[in-house]
Amino acid sequence: MSTKVNFTKRWLDSLTPASAGNRETYHDATAPGLQVRVTHTGQKTFYVRRRIDGRPERVKLGTFPQMTVEQARKEAAKVNGSIAKGDNPAAVKRAIKEEPTFGELFDHFIKHKRNRAGQPLSARTVEEYRKAINTHAASLLKEKMSSLTAERLKTIHKKVASPAQANKVKAIVSAVFNHANQEGITDLPNPAIALKCKLIQSRERFLEPAELPQFFAAVADSPLADFFLLAILTGARRSNVQAMRWQDIDAAGAVWRIPKTKNGMPQTVPLPPEAVAILERRKGEATHREPFVFPGSGRTGHLVEPKKAWGTLLNKAGIENLRVHDLRRTLGSWQARQGASLAIIGKSLGHKSHQSTAVYARLDLDPVRQSVNAATSAILEAGGVKAGAQIVPLKKTVKA
Repeated sequence: MSTKVNFTKRWLDSLTPASAGNRETYHDATAPGLQVRVTHTGQKTFYVRRRIDGRPERVKLGTFPQMTVEQARKEAAKVNGSIAKGDNPAAVKRAIKEEPTFGELFDHFIKHKRNRAGQPLSARTVEEYRKAINTHAASLLKEKMSSLTAERLKTIHKKVASPAQANKVKAIVSAVFNHANQEGITDLPNPAIALKCKLIQSRERFLEPAELPQFFAAVADSPLADFFLLAILTGARRSNVQAMRWQDIDAAGAVWRIPKTKNGMPQTVPLPPEAVAILERRKGEATHREPFVFPGSGRTGHLVEPKKAWGTLLNKAGIENLRVHDLRRTLGSWQARQGASLAIIGKSLGHKSHQSTAVYARLDLDPVRQSVNAATSAILEAGGVKAGAQIVPLKKTVKA
């Protein structure tokens, strides 16, 4: 009678290779029929060995340590369940082989997921999702969905240094599980639910008064000067400024109507005089065929990534640790300096929150416009670009 051992990672790690030309077989004391076979090269493979109709049959599960003890026991339980239903080992093997991997269902999710409006994931979202998984959880892509345990995900989640990225990976994995279950592809419990989100330290970076002169001086030399200026003058999200369309701009009314923002809602952005001047100049330079304020040659048709120009700008300005998104935060901080209420700031930046949404809905655009105009004027004056009511031209050569 074979001796049974309680399989553990430590015990399996301690197993030495079998003698030349031989294999050593060990049986698990927990899962019926589960065994591990060790070759003379040291390879350790999990199998399930059972008798069917009086004949011994062996079903290969996977190799250790790529397959953990917990995963092997789960697979063994599935094999035993299939055999109990009368399936033969060949069918069991096919069932295991045909079970979708996380990578396959991730691709299915990317292709078929729709939002509440019935729209597919945007190209930018798809890129972000793939980058997050490939960077932090690529090992999951080839694993069977049933092998992804909460403990396995906790290990990956813990290793991701950035709290924001760790939480993004958790959210993506959870979304893939939910989508697969909703589509009827799988019927598995979602292991990502057991993960706790990492605490994210809120970012408070914005341009300080002393930084504004060198910032605007560097902007004047940037090929994307207009883009960066509109980003700080409107406080809009980078993606919205990149995709700004002429049809959404009412220069006479000094407003920009964004059809859909990150939070899924439309937003009306008041345009200060400086922003209107930039747009009117660009409109005069644009061709009738250009739907975007910042056209691009890529698939989207508009500017996609200002990273290189932004890096050059910061180097010239001698400013560190500043992101394009911080320009949006800069406008909000200067509105606060001018005494604007949190409701006004939230309305102008298009924030959405359970506590303040109702207040925003009751505000008209005039106090928002006054706050934005006062803040942008203060920013430009502090940066030496504007003196009182007089706008100082940046440079005649500025183009974007």
